[in-house]
Amino acid sequence: MKKTIIISSFLLTFFSYAQESAEKENLLPLPKMSYLDSLKTTFVNHTTSNCIDERWLSELANFELSNDMYNDIETFDIDAEVSYNLSTEILKKRLAKMDAKSPFNIEYHPALENTIKAFLKNRPKAFERLMAISEYYFPMFEENLAKYNIPLELKYLAIVESALNPKAKSRVGASGLWQFMYPTGKQYNLEVTSYVDERYDPLKATEAACQYLSSLYGIFGDWSMVLAAYNCGPGNVSKAIRRSGGSQNYWNIRKNLPRETANYVPAFLATFYIYEFKKEHGIIPNKAPLTYFETDTIMIKKQMSFKHISELLDISEEQLEFLNPIYKLKVIPFETDKPHYLRLPKEKMGLFVSNEEKVYAYLTYLDTQKEKQVYVATTSENESFHEGSQKKLHYHTIKSGESLGKIAQRYNVSISHLRSWNNIKGNTIHAGKKLKIYSDKKALAKVETKTNNDGTYTVKSGDSLFSISRQFPGVSIEDIKKWNDISGDNIQPGMKLKING
Repeated sequence: MKKTIIISSFLLTFFSYAQESAEKENLLPLPKMSYLDSLKTTFVNHTTSNCIDERWLSELANFELSNDMYNDIETFDIDAEVSYNLSTEILKKRLAKMDAKSPFNIEYHPALENTIKAFLKNRPKAFERLMAISEYYFPMFEENLAKYNIPLELKYLAIVESALNPKAKSRVGASGLWQFMYPTGKQYNLEVTSYVDERYDPLKATEAACQYLSSLYGIFGDWSMVLAAYNCGPGNVSKAIRRSGGSQNYWNIRKNLPRETANYVPAFLATFYIYEFKKEHGIIPNKAPLTYFETDTIMIKKQMSFKHISELLDISEEQLEFLNPIYKLKVIPFETDKPHYLRLPKEKMGLFVSNEEKVYAYLTYLDTQKEKQVYVATTSENESFHEGSQKKLHYHTIKSGESLGKIAQRYNVSISHLRSWNNIKGNTIHAGKKLKIYSDKKALAKVETKTNNDGTYTVKSGDSLFSISRQFPGVSIEDIKKWNDISGDNIQPGMKLKING
């Protein structure tokens, strides 16, 4: 009985101590949360899952495929016979089958046979990968092509152009999925600014490509000619037609086209063939885990960076870059007269929309944390700075050959301040006029102590034109020579040199 009482007493004491310890532990201060973490705990339907698998993202943005395609089109000799197990007779039958159901004029040619065999021999794995990426883009391409009543086969054009890489850029500057040059892009309303290059926007570039292709068809009336013109320009195709005696058949004018274009149409037709007869050649397409239609856009109401979107929505900056390739600086600008859009996976779009006010509240909070410009008011014409001020009013007489830039550099002030203090609108100043300058006392002291009262500098032992010019910001060796009629580099101690400032 005594033992039982002692054990019971011990257990009661132990549990009381454990409970007290647990209570104390619960009272310990929790780690302080950042404003961002605190805000995210209030998000509706908050999720941290990745919407685009990292391996798939890497494949979508892979430059290897586009580089290989560029190389093939530029360097491959399609007139050289290729050894591959595909009989000419079978190929002719398959091409005839394609021709029967396509608005393209698809006919057998030895150069086309060589291109098809070369692609099948050297790039079967590349096509398996391309077929997965095409699952991502082709539904969007087909929707736009149908809207403009353009053959759906032209979706294969983007494979030949960029291997479906939205960030692809050729050695001559053509950019995006559809490889627009800057002037052609501008012609079809693809904006290019410091922040934005819409040639990289899959949707806008596809719309522009459809307009351009439709326009070219209106000129040539033949889709093979349209493809050639898309690559080298309608002017070059027109010249090739004239040099070929007015022929309207691509294969007849091919010898008069630039080398790249001579390979370009066969590369398109070979790509079309491989997609049509992939099973017959044992090509098993990789699968796409999502399509372009599984993303969505929202118009933004405030400038935002990929970094901040990434922090708020738990989506990697790499994914944001891929989905929004038009933003060159990883910043989405805000303009009242020009809408800009953020593209996100639909799951993340739901998160953004559900918490939109909180997202913008966070961006506003970040603005308040930025270092603000310290504004120093300038004095009026008749005012001088008070005794303790670090600025001093000085009048500078403009000398012949001086510019606002040189004067600003000399006194360690900005050109905009010089303009403001002296009511100057442009860059024109006139010798003999006086400029008001509010400059740091130390900067003025350095300028004033280096020159004599008559605006000259007395050469000291060991001085050179180089060392003297270094003492006067904005003054070069040639300036000193010109102001003092010095032809060589020899100067002597005791000489007085004009310092034109």
